[in-house]
Amino acid sequence: MNTSQDTIYAQAYENISDFRFDEKVAGVFNDMIRRSVPGYGQIIGTLGDFANKFVSKDSNIYDLGCSLGAATLSMRRSLDNRNCKIIAVDNSESMIERCRENLGAYVSDTPVDLICADIRDIKVENASMVVLNFTMQFLAPKDRESLLKNIYDGLKPGGILVLSEKLNFEDDSIQSLLVDLHLDFKRANGYSELEISQKRSSLENVMKPDTLTQHEARLKGQGFKHFNVWFQCFNFASMIAIK
Repeated sequence: MNTSQDTIYAQAYENISDFRFDEKVAGVFNDMIRRSVPGYGQIIGTLGDFANKFVSKDSNIYDLGCSLGAATLSMRRSLDNRNCKIIAVDNSESMIERCRENLGAYVSDTPVDLICADIRDIKVENASMVVLNFTMQFLAPKDRESLLKNIYDGLKPGGILVLSEKLNFEDDSIQSLLVDLHLDFKRANGYSELEISQKRSSLENVMKPDTLTQHEARLKGQGFKHFNVWFQCFNFASMIAIK
C-alpha cells in the first residue's frame, strides 16, 4: 500500500477548506491515519478475527466507507471456503481507484464488489458482518439512525456490526484529558502545531463525533441485542453490536 508522507497541512494556508477525501488525501491516507488514529492497526487486524468468528456461509460482508481497503483486506484474509462476498463502498473515486489497486495485489477466493457510491444509498442484504470504520462520524447526525436501521434490517440473526468512531465525552474533564492525550500522540508522530491546528479547522464542519451514550441508545433503539466497546485508546473507540 502507498506510504507517502502526509504533509497536506505542513504549509500555512490563509483559508482552510473543509476536509475532503480527494486525490490529495487518498495519496497519503495510510500515513495520515497511522499517525492520527491511535490503535488503528489493532482495530484493522482484529476485524479479521471478528470475520472468522461471525461470517457465515453464503452471506455478504459490507465495508461501508472502505477508503483504501484495509478493513476489506483484513476480513478477506480470514474467509476461506465460505462462498461469501464483500461489498466495499466509498463515495470518493480517488479512494476507490487506490482501493482497487490494493485489492488486486492479494489473491483470494472471496470476491469483492467495489462500489463508488454514498453508503446511504446502499441496501444491506443477507449480511453476517458490517463494518463502519471511522465512517459514520462524517455523516450528518440526522442520517445516522436511518443508516443503522438499514444495517440492522439487512443483518442475519447473530450478525455483527463493528463500528469504530472518534468519541466525545459528557464529562468535560475527561474530554479535555483525552483530547490532550490524542494531541500528544499526533505530536509524537511528527505532526507540527501548525499541521494539528489546520487539520482541526478543516474537520470542524465535516466530522461530528457522538458520545458513547448516543451510540448505545441509537443501536439498541434499532433492536441490537448486544452492545459494548471492545477497544478504546484515548478518544477513539471500536464497538460491536450483535443482532
